[in-house]
Amino acid sequence: MSAAALGFAPHSGWAVVVAVGLDGGRKGAPRVLYRGQVEMADDALPGARQPYHALEGLPLPEAERGLLRFQAAAARLARAGVKQVVAAVQREGHTPRAAGILDSSGRQGRSLAAILAAHPLIHTADGEHFRAALSLAAGASGLTVARVAQKELAPRAASALRQPADALLATAAALGKALGPPWKADHKAASLLAWMLAAGQLRA
Repeated sequence: MSAAALGFAPHSGWAVVVAVGLDGGRKGAPRVLYRGQVEMADDALPGARQPYHALEGLPLPEAERGLLRFQAAAARLARAGVKQVVAAVQREGHTPRAAGILDSSGRQGRSLAAILAAHPLIHTADGEHFRAALSLAAGASGLTVARVAQKELAPRAASALRQPADALLATAAALGKALGPPWKADHKAASLLAWMLAAGQLRA
């Protein structure tokens, strides 16, 4: 089987995913093998799409228990979703080796108490919640994981793939023409990220 990679563009409770393989080896032309979404929010849990917002104002012990429930649900759904994507790519005759996750540039790594005390940190933490679930799910499926900030994607792609950024973005846009809509900015970014990984030009 030929190598392939997955690219994820996360949102609140779900992520766009695009799988890319290369025709003719690592220097070959990129081809979309799969396009879809991975759901990560259990809507039976109120607030699951913005978990830190839902925890804001609660006593810390209660917030900690609530966060564990949100994390467990997101992890379960992400594992199932990534596993489904991997299986679909394998049916196309490719073996996914890596997953790329578009990252934010917000400050991370704070304690729960610190996050809940500063509303701007809550927005960043909500996004990190789902990126962490994707990262764990990809690892559970045997994929290496790389996270790249959205603003760094085009210049890093240009350096890694040794093509002008404008040309790469044009190729990413063209990949969706044969598929038809939807092929929005997130799909293009996820495909470019997956392309770099499939070519072996981006490391975790």
